[in-house]
Amino acid sequence: MSDTPKIRVRGLCKAFGPKTVLDGVDLDLPAGHSLVVIGGSGSGKSVLIKCILGLIQPDAGTIEIDGIDVLSLDRAGREDVNRRIGMLFQNAALFDSLKVWENVAFGLLAMRTLSRRAARDRAVEVLAQVGLGPEVAMLAPSELSGGMQKRVGLARAIAAQPEILFFDEPTTGLDPIMGAVIDGLIVDCVKKLGSTAIAITHDMASATRIGDQACMLFQGRIVWTGPASSLLESGNPMVDQFTHGRREGPITMQLRA
Repeated sequence: MSDTPKIRVRGLCKAFGPKTVLDGVDLDLPAGHSLVVIGGSGSGKSVLIKCILGLIQPDAGTIEIDGIDVLSLDRAGREDVNRRIGMLFQNAALFDSLKVWENVAFGLLAMRTLSRRAARDRAVEVLAQVGLGPEVAMLAPSELSGGMQKRVGLARAIAAQPEILFFDEPTTGLDPIMGAVIDGLIVDCVKKLGSTAIAITHDMASATRIGDQACMLFQGRIVWTGPASSLLESGNPMVDQFTHGRREGPITMQLRA
């Protein structure tokens, strides 16, 4: 087995005007592992994922996938890498004008590797993996509950059997029971595919369920890494304050009068 991490980030920096969002982030994630990234709003979690996805160009640093510097790739090379990646967006981000099956098969149809009939059959198959029956395939996203929309978003993320999966706040807007259901589906899908996964979340219960490893971003830097199972008892003052929601601690918020 190769010692090369599936994802390696070194010295990643990104600023928007005077605001530094990422300030020298280093990260190694072995193949087949799941990482949860926690941190407050504006700590750089979403920007980190968008840089790895190629949606944002960092100001400095390197991003490697399977040892290849993806920042140096041309457009065609970047598209080849992105075909190996699945993404579950916050709030599912389904296309309102498309039926559920078309949402699930969107990437497959875009790659033109399957006919519409074959893509629909694949969508029905993947919907079944997230606990949704074939009758859901012909519905519009507006006809689905929030939990069902999340399931459809997850089905879309795994439809092409990606090597890498990203999850952006997968339980946002869900009640605790449905959140646990979605987490269970995520874990099952990641294990079945053997994928490498990164999730960002504010939900500590979710973080401990879906991650092998965890890290915390604060002021653009990773201030702690460790097993996700240790999040609630990390021994790190910043992590402990964040995970337990304490007002007092090393993390202070500037409130306007």
